[in-house]
Amino acid sequence: MNPTRTAYGTWNGGRFMHFGEPVDDARFDACIRLAYDKGIRTFMTADVYGNGAADEAIGRALAGAPRDTYCLIAMIGHDYYGGARDGQKGFPRFTDPRLRQPSDFADYVRMATERALERCKTDHFDCLMLHNPDSIGYSQDSVWKAMARVQEEKMTGLLGIAPGPANGFTLDLIQSFERFGPLLDWAMIILNPLEPWPGNMALAAAEKHDISLITRVVDYGGLFHDDVKPGHTFGPRDHRTFRPQGWVDAGAAKIEAMRPIAEEHGLTMLQFACAWNLSHAPVKAVVPTLIQEFPQTNGVTAKTIEEKIGELAALPEVTLSASELAQVAEIGRNKGCMELKGGNPAHSGDPLPDRWPLTNDLLEIAKRWKIEPAEDLACTHGSVA
Repeated sequence: MNPTRTAYGTWNGGRFMHFGEPVDDARFDACIRLAYDKGIRTFMTADVYGNGAADEAIGRALAGAPRDTYCLIAMIGHDYYGGARDGQKGFPRFTDPRLRQPSDFADYVRMATERALERCKTDHFDCLMLHNPDSIGYSQDSVWKAMARVQEEKMTGLLGIAPGPANGFTLDLIQSFERFGPLLDWAMIILNPLEPWPGNMALAAAEKHDISLITRVVDYGGLFHDDVKPGHTFGPRDHRTFRPQGWVDAGAAKIEAMRPIAEEHGLTMLQFACAWNLSHAPVKAVVPTLIQEFPQTNGVTAKTIEEKIGELAALPEVTLSASELAQVAEIGRNKGCMELKGGNPAHSGDPLPDRWPLTNDLLEIAKRWKIEPAEDLACTHGSVA
């Protein structure tokens, strides 16, 4: 089954990632099932979320649902089986040379896929994605031969790549499209009306290589849910506190400039953000983060996560015009607002798990796609939203 227009991720509800008020185990499982019952038919999970606990929740919540009625996307890539967690940096990628060499990649991918299938209580995934790859994952044949092998063995129908956890990886993603396009069916990127950059630079390459995109962070840290307003109080460990100061105020003002377009189409702001993304040709699915915000003291009533599930499930079939797409992109223009991960002209020295120097191959890709790294991939600190 191909991924559908709307998808539900097991990072929702803050159970395994730090944002908003974490929902308890029972409510977490109930939300997955509610999404299914409301008509959402694509579910995404990653083995590293809760060290397998998110996969197990999928298995519990969807028990009894006919397997051919939903699309299940799994993500593997972080080695929490044998690797040691490095504080906030998390677990190392399985491709880390300190853990194994390329000749061992196939064994790891098979093991991780089999374990995930067991936890999810299924005999196959509809799509298996390489999760948060390092530079090796974007560029080396040995990684994708290992992914292709589990596909050949019918453990997954489709293959994909899911960059992260932060924003960027533009040239690296295009590199994977060019090198492994025949294997790749899907890729996941960050894109929304307040963050058109840098994801927009990969759209043309995805379309050329016939790779469908699923977009995350569609909600822009919750702002498009319309219950994160100026004066919002975030929890002490909420990952959104790492965004630059003033991002809520600036983003809220831009959303108000977009609101008339949403109202003209009869869309909530979350639905509007989803429709804007889906109106770009290669974007075929959206997977916003659904957050249960803490009660607020600024006069704003937080929506329940269940209400947000219903809003996503009720997404109408709306395609914005080219002029509307351009108008929104101009309002949300964010070029240069942050340091990007992946191949970056600002990085020198040895590669890190999520950032590395520009290689000659990446510079050639930039030239082919008319991307100027010093200008198009640089942080200019020109905006906070």
